Amino acid sequence: MSDQKSKNEGQINIELDEKIAEGIYANLAIINHSVSEFIVDFVSVMPGQPKAKVKSRIILTPQHAKRLVKALAENVKRFEKSHGEIKDYEQPPIPMNFGPTGEA
Repeated sequence: MSDQKSKNEGQINIELDEKIAEGIYANLAIINHSVSEFIVDFVSVMPGQPKAKVKSRIILTPQHAKRLVKALAENVKRFEKSHGEIKDYEQPPIPMNFGPTGEA
């Protein structure tokens, strides 16, 4: 019994329900921060549409934001090793005169 317990220590059982598993499309992330948190708004901007809605907001501690940056960088590196370089195409500027100002 103690062998099973030691194997399970440090593991988290994560549940993913069907609705969340479908995901939400976003092609823009707006990032603001204060001393205590990073706020990431995921937005879906469509061509020819003057309005865009925030589809999801994630609030992170600075420590978790830093871990997320590292995890994304590592995954991009692995992706490019398997599939080739991800091209970064020039996008027209999007006005950023909406949403929170980044102060808490």
